[in-house]
Amino acid sequence: MERCLGLMAGAGTLPALAAAEARRQGWRVVAFTFDAAPGIDAASDAVVPSRLTDIQAVLSELGRRRAEAAVIVGKFWKHAAFTQAAETDEAGQRLGSAGFSDGALTAMIVATLAGLGIEVLDQRTFLGPWLVVDGWPRPGALAAPPPSAAEWEEIRAGLALARHLASQEIGQTVVRSRGVTVAVEAVEGTDETIRRGTRLAGPGAVVVKAVAPAHDYRFDVPAIGPATLEAMAAGQARVLAVERGKILLVEPDEVLRLAAAAGIAVVGVGDEPAHG
Repeated sequence: MERCLGLMAGAGTLPALAAAEARRQGWRVVAFTFDAAPGIDAASDAVVPSRLTDIQAVLSELGRRRAEAAVIVGKFWKHAAFTQAAETDEAGQRLGSAGFSDGALTAMIVATLAGLGIEVLDQRTFLGPWLVVDGWPRPGALAAPPPSAAEWEEIRAGLALARHLASQEIGQTVVRSRGVTVAVEAVEGTDETIRRGTRLAGPGAVVVKAVAPAHDYRFDVPAIGPATLEAMAAGQARVLAVERGKILLVEPDEVLRLAAAAGIAVVGVGDEPAHG
């Protein structure tokens, strides 16, 4: 008998990728769609349109379909949780009763689904093929010209700050220019942070995305994709640095095409970024 996986699908292309990989691994995938997730219908065995304001219906459907596990993939906008909080059903109110921080939501969701005998799985189980790993992006620039010595200094400073901010559940992205941090990510998301930061910094900004050391990959796998590069190109940013092994690269060929066209250097960094 096939195992049933309840896939909680937020916005973006990642839910369809995860659903297709889960089916390849032998799961029967029931996707609960909370936002636009292109390709999810074709990648799943069944699709259940869902709302944050009606969590009880989701829980009931998971039980009815005898789901053994769940995975949460895609972008769930926290500002939607704030604006819809007053309309949410009793189950949703319980989920939000401890607050909307990542830690609070994680604990409550795990406990709620565990009560139904459902395990929340690490997203990397189904998204591992798209992780930025050693060798791709290779250390150094993927799109010429490579970062200058001054830009590597910005990367070092940005990496340390982004890791700290992520560990405090503030955000994962910083924008730096000329020795100054001009924008940090909060609830608005990576791409909007880039737009704001490049407006303030002007041409030549450095964007760094990092992950907290104790990041819980059951509820979020940080990602970059074409929209990230489009926002950087529009703001004439110069460098995008991401942590290897911790960030998803969505549509890598298109990312590289956009980077090359805009003259943006994309680099994978570890604990000790090296000069390009």
